[in-house]
Amino acid sequence: MSSVTDVGPVAATRTPEGEPRAPRKPRSGALLGVLAWLIGILFVVPVLWMVLTSFHSEEDAATNPPSLFAPLTLEGYRSFFGIGTGANPWPSLANSLTASVVSTVIVLLLAIPAAYALSIRPVRKWTDVLFFFLSTRMLPVVAGLLPIYLFAQVSGLLDNIWLLIVLYTAMNLPIAVWMMRSFLAEVPVEILEAASMDGAGLLLTLRRVVAPIVLPGIAATSLICFIFSWNELLLARTLTGTVAQTAPVYLTGFVTSQGLFLAQVCAAAFVVSLPVLIAGFAAQDKLVQGLSLGAVK
Repeated sequence: MSSVTDVGPVAATRTPEGEPRAPRKPRSGALLGVLAWLIGILFVVPVLWMVLTSFHSEEDAATNPPSLFAPLTLEGYRSFFGIGTGANPWPSLANSLTASVVSTVIVLLLAIPAAYALSIRPVRKWTDVLFFFLSTRMLPVVAGLLPIYLFAQVSGLLDNIWLLIVLYTAMNLPIAVWMMRSFLAEVPVEILEAASMDGAGLLLTLRRVVAPIVLPGIAATSLICFIFSWNELLLARTLTGTVAQTAPVYLTGFVTSQGLFLAQVCAAAFVVSLPVLIAGFAAQDKLVQGLSLGAVK
């Protein structure tokens, strides 16, 4: 009886002598890699240019076209930290750090139980609930700015850091519930049933069982909430003055109608961006794991 020859994809992986042929990398993978590098460079180059401009003098930073090999100086950073001018950025940086960290912690304390209920417990029409949460982010902030301002004025909360904490919590809570729900949906139900049979309550289950499993998701959610709170400008600009002024509001003070300010703004923007860059770099492993959790079954 004649032997049956290989057909289809199997034959394509063998040489005429029948030896296995080394697999070839698809061209699409290489093209996607090159495209990813190009997109990454497009995002990084403006940041690197901002950092370089921050080390130039105002005269060199204002030249057109910009001078790439101009002498380097720390004049912009001296102006930001108030050396010779008397300005003090530390209260604004402390206010941003306080509002961002405290609001992020409160968001996680509220979002994890809510997401647990939507993902583990049987909730009717949970998709409608999630859409309702996310729809609150569709309202432009400026549309609700006047009522918030009037409320803060009547209640005496203008220029108060706790008002920003409450607003940042409300602003980030919907997206946090949405993200945490997708992470918690990947927790095996058998583990939760075993914890329940061992007598673990809800809080103990969340703290000892669920939290270690979804730690990458918690890191990704907290970092995104921290970034949103740290970069927020409109509410802080309208509702704060001098006591609760945040770093983005302080940064806008370097933009003047007269004189040169480009190098100072670049130096201030780089310093204000450092906490977010440091947090992202420190949590990059957890961030990647969290954002890709559940992407591959």
